[in-house]
This record gives sequence, C-alpha cells and structure tokens, in this order.
Amino acid sequence: MKGIFFITGIDTNIGKSYATGWLARELNCKGIKTITQKMIQTGNVGHSEDIDLHREIMGIPFTEEDKERITFPIVFSYPASPHLAAEIDHKPIPIEKITASSRILAGRYDVVLLEGAGGLMVPITRDYLTVDYIAEQKLPTILVTSGRLGSINHTLLSIEALEKRGIALYGVIYNSFPKSDEIIDNDTEVYLREFLKKRYPDTRFWTLPEIPLPSRE
Repeated sequence: MKGIFFITGIDTNIGKSYATGWLARELNCKGIKTITQKMIQTGNVGHSEDIDLHREIMGIPFTEEDKERITFPIVFSYPASPHLAAEIDHKPIPIEKITASSRILAGRYDVVLLEGAGGLMVPITRDYLTVDYIAEQKLPTILVTSGRLGSINHTLLSIEALEKRGIALYGVIYNSFPKSDEIIDNDTEVYLREFLKKRYPDTRFWTLPEIPLPSRE
C-alpha cells in the first residue's frame, strides 16, 4: 500500500473520520509511514476537528504538517456541504490547493489517507462533485459503510458510481458501531463480504472495531 487513497462514506456521520484515523494507526503499526488529510473541513475556524480526531485515534501529537495546515488546507466556518459553506463564508474553493497539499504529503509519507466530506456525490461547487475530483486525480478509494438499515442500498449505489467513473475500489471499511439491530448488522456484513468476494475479489475488507476515546466519554 503506497500513495494517496481517498476515504469516502456511503453517507454523512457514517464513521469516516474514525475509520481514517484507525486505518492510519494500523498502517503505522505495520511500519507503513502514514498521514491523514482532510479534503475540506466545514464547521470549524482555524483548525480541523477531523484531523484532531485522527491524531487522537492514531495516538500521536499534531505533526509539523498539521501546524502548517497542509493536512487541512481548506476550512469553512458553517457546518454544511462545501459548496454552501464556501458561499456563506464568501470564499472560493481553491481545489488546486488540495492537490498541492496531497502531493507535499505524498513526498514525505508512504501513504496519504485523504478524507472527503460526506459521500461521493457531495458537491464541492455547484458544478463539481467530490466524485469528479476523485476521478480526475485517479485516486484509489476506500468506502466506509455501516450495519444500519439502508446501508446495503447506499453501499451498492456508491460502488456503482465508482465503477461508472473508472475509480478503483481499493477497500471497504465496515463500521458496526453504534449498534442498532444486531440481526441486520450481522447480515449486512455477511452480505457485503459475499458481494465483494464475487464481484470485486481484489477489494480489501476491514471491520472497524469500537474505539473508546477519553475525549468522547
């Protein structure tokens, strides 16, 4: 595993940031020098709460790249989709700044995990979707899903959207927390594992464990 990987989810609040921090921690433990990056952070001023969470899960202090804001190059104050948050803050979205930051990180680390905002079809601008950026940059993608009702539908639609644009589905991270219905949760995981084994046998599948954090207690 080497290079820049895009982390997206089947929906908002699906556990993308937990999954990103956890995978970075796992890779670092295996000796693969890994850093995380937030594509566009909304709902913050001067920092990225998602990067904060990544570092807590990874068990490391803020990096020099964090202090230089390379890992979160674009931040808007309103907690909304990037296109709307940018309009509210009356600021443009310099997409090239995201790409430049990723390249800097890729020059210093083995793996860069670039976390998006929401799902694949989230608009960055009124005319440009997150999935458009992934396709243009040719980034292998890791999809975060869950065991809640409706996840199978959302997962398959997301995979179809990636396939339609020729984007490689590198892996799927299955988040089973918080648990809602154990019967649905277990069946969803089994279904998705079997689906990927048949249709996308080269795609990795990880199960995200529960991650207790002092700051969330």
